[in-house]
Amino acid sequence: MRPRVGHIHFLNCLPLYYGLVKSYALLDIELIKGLPTELNQLLIGGKLDVSPISSIEYARHSGSLVLYPEFTVSSDGEAKSILLLSRFPINELSGKKIALTSTSATSQVLLKIILNFRYGIEPEYFVCQPDLNRMLSDADAALLIGDIALTHYIGARDCYLYDLGVEWKKLTGRKMVYAVWAVNRGFADEQSELCGYVFEIFRKSMVYSQEHLTEIAEYAAKWEPFSFFFLEKYFKTLRFDFGKDYQEGLFHFYKLAKEIGAVETVPELEFVKLRSGVRA
Repeated sequence: MRPRVGHIHFLNCLPLYYGLVKSYALLDIELIKGLPTELNQLLIGGKLDVSPISSIEYARHSGSLVLYPEFTVSSDGEAKSILLLSRFPINELSGKKIALTSTSATSQVLLKIILNFRYGIEPEYFVCQPDLNRMLSDADAALLIGDIALTHYIGARDCYLYDLGVEWKKLTGRKMVYAVWAVNRGFADEQSELCGYVFEIFRKSMVYSQEHLTEIAEYAAKWEPFSFFFLEKYFKTLRFDFGKDYQEGLFHFYKLAKEIGAVETVPELEFVKLRSGVRA
């Protein structure tokens, strides 16, 4: 069988997948592209074997999922592609309407944590499609993620702009994990060799990408409305590892999420048991 593997259709995941193309590893997997919320549903519903998943959704479904130990989408401060755009200064948003993008789960909770614990304010939230003009026609501020957020990061006009990676760092002093690579527990148990194989090809892809970020930025700039220089800086801003400091940041995020009622429990981070010979 070919493992069914999810792929977030945003530039922030390109470095992790670029090496798969170079190594022809895509021939060995069934790659399914989608928005973060779409992939969340497919993995939780058992229609994917391995996928990046919003980190908050791992907390909500940890009983049916395990984690790969090396892959995340994270930042140590600035993220550039997770933004709040507002007509008002952020500390004046209490009681005002904020439109939350429908494409993300983690960033919705992250924004609520930041506004609650850093600014002590309670806006009125609603979820809608990620179109800034339409969002701000009904709201006073809008949460955007991914490539559309990058567009407004560069060209935001007449709006206050807040990077949630920066805001999280100011609030907690910690690193932030937005997405993790999760594995359907049944697949991990029943297809352990395939599970290890998928881990290994992603590990090799990540190593390749870290050594060829300039090449990846040049490639992406041919097809995307961003300059090579901006993309190279963006890719260097992102983090993809899952070391102790990122795990601690994720635990802290879960604790605060529980305090505001976004999750019922703070889960343990349970990792895939990789066979000997597969490097963790």
